[in-house]
Amino acid sequence: MSARSELPVAVVGAGPVGLATAARLVERGIEPIVFEKGGSVGASLLEWGHVRVFSPWRYNIDDAARRLLEAEGWKAPNPDALPNGKEIIENYLVPLSRVAPIRRAVRLRATVTAVTRKGLDKAASRGRDTAAFVVRYLDGGIEREVDVRAVIDASGTWNQPNPMGVDGLAVAGERQTTRISYGIPDVTGMRRGTFAGKRTLVVGSGHSAINTALALMELQQSDPETEIFWALRQSGVDRLLGGGLNDQLPERGALGLAAKKAMDEGKLSMLTGFAARAVQEDGEQVTVLAAAGGREIRLVVDNVVVATGFRPAFDFLRELRIGIDPAIEAPPALAPLIDPNLHSCGTVPPHGVEELSHPEKDFYIVGMKSYGRAPTFLMKTGYEQARSVVAEIAGDHEAARRVELVLPETGVCSAGVKSAVSSGCCGGPSTTREDACCEADTVAKDEGKAGCGCGAKAPTERAVERL
Repeated sequence: MSARSELPVAVVGAGPVGLATAARLVERGIEPIVFEKGGSVGASLLEWGHVRVFSPWRYNIDDAARRLLEAEGWKAPNPDALPNGKEIIENYLVPLSRVAPIRRAVRLRATVTAVTRKGLDKAASRGRDTAAFVVRYLDGGIEREVDVRAVIDASGTWNQPNPMGVDGLAVAGERQTTRISYGIPDVTGMRRGTFAGKRTLVVGSGHSAINTALALMELQQSDPETEIFWALRQSGVDRLLGGGLNDQLPERGALGLAAKKAMDEGKLSMLTGFAARAVQEDGEQVTVLAAAGGREIRLVVDNVVVATGFRPAFDFLRELRIGIDPAIEAPPALAPLIDPNLHSCGTVPPHGVEELSHPEKDFYIVGMKSYGRAPTFLMKTGYEQARSVVAEIAGDHEAARRVELVLPETGVCSAGVKSAVSSGCCGGPSTTREDACCEADTVAKDEGKAGCGCGAKAPTERAVERL
């Protein structure tokens, strides 16, 4: 045990939570080794570097990282300012990576391919808890190994986007289509030419989808030929709209309010109850076959953006005994707290080592990956996870179980939600029709009218054809 305790701790991923974990280890006098498969720290953030986050700087800087940085003379950004992904990298992660103990720890272009117990496969139990871990990784194409005392996986989920299908699978033709983007493409910047003046279908109802739709509307202002079709898998728009003015993160609430305003002004076409069947690329266009609003449709667009969330990858953890909830793919004790069937708030009770533990002693998953398939993760949550886990590894069990985090509230949960659209004039959500957004809209459409105008603009017949 004494020999093992002298080994470093492996951290997989050099994003905000990974580097915060390294900073916590350094403060505890434990040597970290940080494996980052990208060519720079925060490589995944750089892929959405154009997106402004809804949490201000005060929530985006880990306390231990701040202490290391300020000892080097670093000045923190305005705590109330809202950074984009690129600014988080340039003004926080890069300076942190240059602090001597962190600089020594980070290994760039190092892809972890496997983790195991030294001399033991997954089935072996005798002496397991006292054996060192072995991390195998690719370094410039060369396979290397290193022994470590513990492993903290902060690799995130960005490189594992969910496909378009409502059943969790790619729809027919999806993998063969080149005109589908995942996540949050830079539609007003580097990829402006791809989207300006074109017809784009956005699939999803989370912050990635909202950001993409709002960016497309920005394009629409300078190029009115830009058409936007927004497809929601749920039958209404309630969960899309966010907490509005009740959200303690104003920018998060503002996303929902901006989306509502766009619907009211008819700047986009909404498709609710959307379920894609197949996609087919034909030259510079894509034909999407789907069900929407209770009928089968054929939608011809120039681009599709699939923003339906992400999922964790466990392949390199195959030889470890990890505990994963069968539905959410999060640690079993954490899963009920973040289940998207019950929560859409992005706020959960503060949690740490107790909820993040696995059957494999001294192995933990932190950050976005710890949430499995659940959405809306705050960096501050990951920092608290890192603090608790590192305290446990250091033997400070009391600190590991102490709550040191208060999360900002949001105004909307999926349970008992009242529509931000319907609350203004329509008296409650629709009870019968999938393509209606409130009770008044239901009545109007059942009478053959256009609806009450509470938020869902009907798709144009020019682009959507009945089958």
